[in-house]
Order: sequence, then C-alpha cells, then structure tokens
Amino acid sequence: MDREENLVAPEHHSAGPLNTPQYPIVDLNALDHTSFVELATFFRLISKRRGTILTTALILMTLATVFAFKMKPVYQATARVAIESEMPLVQSLNEVYRTIPIEENFLQTQVKVLQSENLAWEAIQQLGLANNPAFAPKGSWAKPGEADSRIVRGQLLGLFSSHLDVELARDTHMVLVSFESTDPYLAARVANTLVSDYTEYNFRSRYEATRQASGWMEQQLDELKSKVENSQEALVAYERENSIVNINDKQNLLEQRLSDLSKDLTSAQNDRAQRESLYQQVKSNPNQVALLAQNDLLQRLQEKYADIQSTYVDAQSQYGPNFPKVIRLRSQVNEIQSMIDQERKRTIQRIRKDYEAAVGRERILTDLVAREKGDVGRLNQLLIQHNLLKRDFETNQQMYESLLQRLKDATVSAGLRANNVRLVDTAFPPAEAIRPRKVLYISVGLIAGVFLGVVFAFIAEGLDSSIKSVEDIEQLITAPTLVVIPSAKAVGVARKSWLRGPRNGSSDGNGRVELAVLERPSSSLAESYRTLRTSILLSTASQPPQALLVTSSHPQEGKTCTSINLGLALAQRGSRVLLIDGDLRRPGISRLLSSRDGKGLSGVLTGAYTFREALQQLESLPSLWILPAGPAPPNPAELLSSSSMEDLMREAKKGFDHVVVDSPPLLMVSDAVILSNLVDGVVLVAESGVTNRSALARAHKMLQMAGAKVLGSVLNKLDVRHNGYYGYYYHYGYYNRYYGEDGNKRDSEVKPSGSNSLENPVVKG
Repeated sequence: MDREENLVAPEHHSAGPLNTPQYPIVDLNALDHTSFVELATFFRLISKRRGTILTTALILMTLATVFAFKMKPVYQATARVAIESEMPLVQSLNEVYRTIPIEENFLQTQVKVLQSENLAWEAIQQLGLANNPAFAPKGSWAKPGEADSRIVRGQLLGLFSSHLDVELARDTHMVLVSFESTDPYLAARVANTLVSDYTEYNFRSRYEATRQASGWMEQQLDELKSKVENSQEALVAYERENSIVNINDKQNLLEQRLSDLSKDLTSAQNDRAQRESLYQQVKSNPNQVALLAQNDLLQRLQEKYADIQSTYVDAQSQYGPNFPKVIRLRSQVNEIQSMIDQERKRTIQRIRKDYEAAVGRERILTDLVAREKGDVGRLNQLLIQHNLLKRDFETNQQMYESLLQRLKDATVSAGLRANNVRLVDTAFPPAEAIRPRKVLYISVGLIAGVFLGVVFAFIAEGLDSSIKSVEDIEQLITAPTLVVIPSAKAVGVARKSWLRGPRNGSSDGNGRVELAVLERPSSSLAESYRTLRTSILLSTASQPPQALLVTSSHPQEGKTCTSINLGLALAQRGSRVLLIDGDLRRPGISRLLSSRDGKGLSGVLTGAYTFREALQQLESLPSLWILPAGPAPPNPAELLSSSSMEDLMREAKKGFDHVVVDSPPLLMVSDAVILSNLVDGVVLVAESGVTNRSALARAHKMLQMAGAKVLGSVLNKLDVRHNGYYGYYYHYGYYNRYYGEDGNKRDSEVKPSGSNSLENPVVKG
C-alpha cells in the first residue's frame, strides 16, 4: 500500500461526503493581502501574454527608429526681448524714465502681437520665404501672380506659424522668440527679422498715438482759451456792478460780529431764565424769601423775632397778659414783625426789577442778532453768483494751463526715439538640431509599445472565454476540482504528440505524458496523478468508487492521458485495475497499450468472443488489465447502451478492484452520457486555456440530467509558470531530486528500474 492511504483529503475536497460541512471563516490577513493578490495576478497575466507585449513593443520601437533616422534635422534659433511697462502717451519730461508696474495681461498681449499675421507676413516678404525651399518646399506657391493671393498667403502664414514659438519666460518680462527650420541660418534670420519688425511696429504705434494726442490737445486748448476769457469778463462785470471790493474782509467782520452777538444773546437768555425762576419762587413762597434770595438781614430779623416770641410766650404764661414786661415784649414782637414784612417786600421788589431788566436786555440782543443775520444773509446772497463766476474762471484757467504744459511735453516726447522694447539676445544659427531626438523617440516608441502590448494583452485575456484556473471551474460547476495537472512542457516531461493533436505530448527522452506515472514516477506530473488517485478514493463516504468514467467536453483535452495515468496510479497501489477503452470511434488507449490482435470491447459486445478472451495484461505492471476498443463498429452508441454492456460492467466490477473507462467527448457524441449510468462516478477533464466555459458548463449539465454522479473535475495542462503554481512544482521537483517517494534521501537523481521503467510497455493476453 502507498503512503496516501493515511493522507487526509485535499482542501478542494471540502465538499466531499467524508468531510463535515465547512463554515466560512473570515481571514483578516487575507483581506489585508488583497492588493498583493491582484498584483500577482497582473504579473501572471503579463508573463502569460509576454509574446503579444514583446511583439507590439518591438513593432512600435522599430517604427520609431525608422522615423527618427529618416527625419531631417530641425534647428531652432531663439532671440530674447525684454518688454518694459507701457508708459502713458502724454507725460511730463520729468516722468519719462519713471517705472510703472507691468501687468500680466499686457505681456500676454505683446506675445499675441509677436504672433500676429501682419508681422509674420512682413517677415515672409522681407526674407523672400515663399521662394526659399528650406521654408516652402512647394515651389508652386511662389509662382508669379499668386504671391498676394489669399490662398497662398494663408498657406504661408500657417506654415510660418507652425514653425514659430513665442514664449513668455516665467516670472520675468522676457519674451523668447524661437523659429524652427531645417536651415539653421534661416532660423536665426527669421527670428531676428521678426523681433526687428516688432520693435519698429511698437515704436511706430507709440509715435502715431502721441501725434494724435497732440493734435487733439491743440484743438481743446483753443476752446479752453476762449472759455477763460469769457469767464474772466463776466467776473469783473459782476464786481463792478455790485461794488464788490475786498469782499473777504467785510465778510469776515460781519461774521465775527454775528458770532459775538449770538454769544451775548445766549448769556442774556440764561440770565433772564434764572431771574424769572427766582422771581416766581419768592412770589409763590413769601415766607421763604430770606432763604431763596439769600438776604442776611431778613434772616437775622427772623431769628431775632423767634427769640423774642419765645420769651414773650414764656412771660405771658408766667405773669399774664397785662404784666408790664409782657406788654413790653409784645410791643417788641410787633415791631420786629413789621420790620420783617417791610424787608420782605423790598426784597421781592428788587428781584422783580432784576427780572424785568434781564427781559429787556434779552429783547435788545435779540433784535441786534436778527439785524446782523440779515446783513450777513444779504452779503452771502450777493457772493453766491460772485463765487460761481470766480470758480468758473479759476477752473478754466487751471485746465488751460495744465493742457498747455502737457501739450509742450507731448510735443517734445513725440520727437524722442524712446521704446519700451529692448533686444537682449540676438538669435544665432544653432550648432545642434532639436529634432529628431533619436534616443527619446526610440524610448517613447518602446514605452508606447509596451503600454499598447499590455492593453492588447488585457483585451485578449478579456476576450478569452476558456478555463484558466481552478476558480473558473468552481464558478461554473458545483463539483469540486480534484487535482491540477501541470502541462508537460512546463515540467519538462514531453513535448511532441503521440496522437494527432499537438497538445498532448509524447516521448523525447524525458518520458511520455501518457505513461508519466510509469516512466517518470518522481516527476511532479506523476505526483499530480497520484493526487488525483487519492482524491477519488476519498471522494465518497462509505467506500471508494469502483467504476470510474473519465470524459471531457471536447476532444484532445487530456481525458485519455488522464485515464491511463489514473489506471497506472491505482494499479501501483496494489489493486487489480481494469482500463477500458470506451471510445469506439477514436480509441486512444488501444493505440498505446494494446497488442493490436483485433480483440476488444466492440467484439465482446457483439458476442464474437468472451470478456476474458479480450482482456490484455500489462506485463510491466501485472495488476493492470486493459480492454481495448477493438474494431470500429458501425453503431457505437447502440452497442454501449445494450444489455451486453451492462453485463460486462457487472462482470468487470466482480473481477477487479477498480474499473477505469475512457469515453468519447460529451458534446460530440452521446456515448459518454450512456456510459455515465454504468459507473460509480464520473471525472470531468478540462484543459487550461482551451476548454470553453460554456462547453464545460454544458457538459456538466448533461451529466446531471443523465443522473450521473460527478465526482469532480480535473484541470489539465495548466502552465504552472504563469498561473501561480510555479513555486509549488519547483519545490516538489527539488524534493524528488534528493528524496525518493518513500522519503529516504538519495545521492543522485532517481532513475526508474524494474517494472516501472519501460521504453515500450508490453501486454499479454
């Protein structure tokens, strides 16, 4: 027994009956590495489609190289011009060299002027570019009578503009004027001529504007002179008519007197208000006159009266009213009372007279202020018209003098040859060409080719509807993927076909794919088939499936190769295995392993001979028996669906531990569907990069509709170099170079011997 009897089922068998239901487990680390997985997928795609990418890159790089070497050298000459701020058209002589901040839009305007058609056409005519083959290769443009035509003019201006480049240097007032040509001397002449024409144009425009402004100012000056004279005559006549002489002093005197009288009136009004208030208080409270008027005499009399009155009251109560002392005190009280009354009356009369005097003073001042206001008002009314006439005269005179001064300055500045454009660097014929930049062109062609190649690779990958990975299979069908079998080319087992198709592989000294388990037992390809054997044995819960059918959706997808190697792997396990070639139309097993004596499955089903007579035993592996297909019958489907086939399968199950049946493709004929009901399980083979998705899904659906039990699928001929399995198979091959299948270390590479190493397997009846 081999070591896989103690192995657990592979991860892709999680849906198998032996395993308990698996609940999804979220792997946070896997989530963190999503971007790395996508990057790995991208690089695998690039590696897979590297031929497309390299071809596209090579084509574009070749085209860029040819273009770079065939292109004429183009030279560029550059002249540099400094543009100062635009000065006003009319300025004083003291401000001629004054610096004014320059605006960005002004510089951009000057750039557009340098690119204008008028300057370009003037340069074309001055240099005779229409007849210069370095500028205008088409000599027909310069034919007599056509130089001024609009069509030729437009063509020449368009060509000139395409070679001209005017650029404003960043953060400066410097303008770079560049011209390109295949003639370096012509490029320099054009750039210098254009700058010279622009300088002359700028000066001429400024001079003409100054002259126009001077003419306009002369006309306005005559009109202002007439206005000044008229306004002055009107002012003098008005002063004479109204006897206005030194009016400012008189106005100031009246205003001062009015101000003083206003202050006196305010003071008189305050005094009158105070005296009126005092008079009303003493009038309504006679007993409080002494306190209100602050009369000391009256206050002393009232105090003396209070003392005598107190003495009088005490004496009267003690001696009676007729006592001489009491009589004398009464007389004193009456006398003092009389004095108090007289003083009170005098005080009230004095307060009343003061009040009346304040009222009279206020009235007098009010009249004076009113008269003074009238005088000031009459004077101001008189001055209104005078001020208007005077202001009109002064304004006209000021405007006349200012305009006269500006006219003198403009006349002088118009004669100055001052310009705000200054040539900094003259254009010289360049020594080196700016184009073609061969290295750059070739590099750009290479980069563009690689980019387009990647785009084409993604497009080809997107249009490719074939199966490429285990994930593609598991998204289409519900059955698990039993094993991934690498392509023979990727693992170095075989390269040439022994069948008609070129994709199966055959012997080249490294062993044949169809006999990989027998001839190259230590290879990763053989290990894949042993993994398939293990997966099938663990695919059912009660016991391993006994009868197996191996099929595919289309021909040449590797089902026959899978059948043979699966049978060899089961036989190496020690079991009695029968390998039936069920493809009666194009038998594959029979061509490789049969002794070609004519006996086979078709003869058994027709009754020509018995089942035992048709069996052939593999001499190098006695536990493997082969039932060839036999002669091709006219009705394969009828034979396979007959009761004889059912009897044959029952007899095969009794005599052998495992029966492996190789069948025709599912989508080509109905033979595989018929055979699927006679076996315990079906293995569906799909070729990586070839099997169509819809074909695989259709084949699986056909098996399900027929009631067949699909054990799983096999992803065959996977290019492990481009699909993420390279590391696994590399380490497996490294392991088998030093260790045998039993795990013991070897000093040299394992070489098959005995029954496991055959150049041509021999079968016996």
